[in-house]
Amino acid sequence: MPPLIPIARFDHQVTGVAVTPQGRVFVNFPRWTEDAPVSVAEVLPDGQLVPYPDAEWNAWRNETAFEKALDRHFVCVQAVHADRHGGLWVVDPGAPGNERVLPGAAKLVRIELGDDTVSRVIPMPEDVALQGSYLNDIRISPDGKTGYITDSGAKGAIIVVDLDSGASFRALDGHPSTQLEKDVVVQVDGHPLRRPDGRQPMFASDGIALSEDGSLLYWQALTGRTLYAIETARLARDVPEQVRATAVRRLGTTHVADGLLMSRDGTLYLTSPTDNAVTCWTGDTTRVVVQDDRLRWPDTMAEGPDGAVYVTASHIQDTCWFKPDAPPAIRTALFSFQPRD
Repeated sequence: MPPLIPIARFDHQVTGVAVTPQGRVFVNFPRWTEDAPVSVAEVLPDGQLVPYPDAEWNAWRNETAFEKALDRHFVCVQAVHADRHGGLWVVDPGAPGNERVLPGAAKLVRIELGDDTVSRVIPMPEDVALQGSYLNDIRISPDGKTGYITDSGAKGAIIVVDLDSGASFRALDGHPSTQLEKDVVVQVDGHPLRRPDGRQPMFASDGIALSEDGSLLYWQALTGRTLYAIETARLARDVPEQVRATAVRRLGTTHVADGLLMSRDGTLYLTSPTDNAVTCWTGDTTRVVVQDDRLRWPDTMAEGPDGAVYVTASHIQDTCWFKPDAPPAIRTALFSFQPRD
């Protein structure tokens, strides 16, 4: 089993991570239980954080909600992803506290890595970012023309975005493959994870991955144990929804998973919050790749240029959602491991 290497420690809850082909590392901090001071940051080699692309994009705060334009500031960033064409994509569900979507706040932002400037802001309309939805994670087609975003909210879906025109729509909206599985109990530390009122984490389609050639999309509900896939050709806008629904493939049973990653060598990795681990899909089951108590709620993964896998530990079970005496801000971390070791 490869060693887990600490990359950075944070004073706030981290979720997403992205690594560029040049080795630059980016993370994001959602506004779930606190008014986080930074939404997107670059992690420097010494572990320091620099607000990205600048301080102004990160300047929105709850108390300044009516002073800052929601379409020009990060509100509640959930994911970051580096594409193959020099861009960093930022997914902003616009729903602080994972609750109401603020009007005009849900968006997809592209930052040019060459000059660190925002080049595109794609708003998610109200019929795409529904009230009760939560845009979760994104993958970009190899040609850079299409984005696929999971909606892990009350009614799961795969959101398909034309990155040239900015048009988007909900695919597999309400389909069983994008919904949480009601018989699944999320467990951590050997016990069911519950809020004080008895609720467990209830998230629909969450982790997402794309084959290297872009032909196959994979996803899984966080509150679920079933891995699904579909040919991306079936996610074209002109494909009838009933045809799309019949094209969904049920690949098999996994475990409660938050993040998915398809590596360049074709290995599909899954995070496993239940046992502080990262696994890989073997074709009919999962195998543990790395397991460490420091990986408290392994969340999102990204692959570095040398094949190392970066993974965030978001400590969801340690937040005041589940531990009322916990402070709003919690300590989290970023790690890496080299699966070829």
